[in-house]
Amino acid sequence: MTRRAVLKGLVAAGVGAAAGTGAYGYLRGRRELGVTYATLPVNGLPAALSGLRIGLVTDVHRSQWMSDDDVARAVNMLMVARPDLIVLGGDYVTWGDRQYIGPSAEVLGHLSAPHGVFGILGNHDDDHQMPAALAAKGVEVLKDARTRVTINGESLELVGIRFWTRRGFDIAPLTRGALGTTILLAHDPRRLTEASALNIPLVLSGHTHGGQVVLPLVGAIAAQKFPVVAGIGRLGTTTMFVSRGIGTVYVPVRLNCPPEVAVLTLQSENLPRNADRAGLANDAGV
Repeated sequence: MTRRAVLKGLVAAGVGAAAGTGAYGYLRGRRELGVTYATLPVNGLPAALSGLRIGLVTDVHRSQWMSDDDVARAVNMLMVARPDLIVLGGDYVTWGDRQYIGPSAEVLGHLSAPHGVFGILGNHDDDHQMPAALAAKGVEVLKDARTRVTINGESLELVGIRFWTRRGFDIAPLTRGALGTTILLAHDPRRLTEASALNIPLVLSGHTHGGQVVLPLVGAIAAQKFPVVAGIGRLGTTTMFVSRGIGTVYVPVRLNCPPEVAVLTLQSENLPRNADRAGLANDAGV
């Protein structure tokens, strides 16, 4: 066998492997939706709120690649889990595509929880039609706003920011006067830095899709700029959870990164206020 024949064989094998991997990611990987259960330590959480279960659905990306049935599967999985409160983390459509705003809100409107359904906007969402469509379905959309939920006699403060709200001095006024435990709802996990500086104990995010394509030994190439790619991370006394979301963007493929809805159980934790803020621990394993 000649060297040229060997090289041609290797190229063909490589192309075949890549095609096979891409086909798997399209046909199976992006449809392997599951429920992720996680317990989150929350600094200063009152005992009365310990055990509270928050459902998180994010990065729906309703499009030609993400059907009503696909979104309905996620909704049904979360409703079976029966969380106490639900958060929608943004990117309900892709590139603000208006034809899917109504359908996305329609299916998500079947979500309900004893303490309400709350949403924020992602970088793919417009600032008017998408929040209006969600609000019409009973979702309280927080656009650089705070709302208070009283549970077991304790206040839980939900602060929701737009994707483009990035600076600490823009977020700080939203937390001023909070009476209870504050949770920052930020589509972009890079807001962990600002949350930690403001002593916000918990941040819930999406945006990364967990990397969407996670390669062996290499990891999530497309998401390496984020402090937490998926799962639980810590910075000082601040805990963050980043969901892999349920949809895809750019290419309708997922590899080693299955879509998820998350059910997050809050757990009381008391840490000193001067805890080291320089270290970041990521428990996501990616």
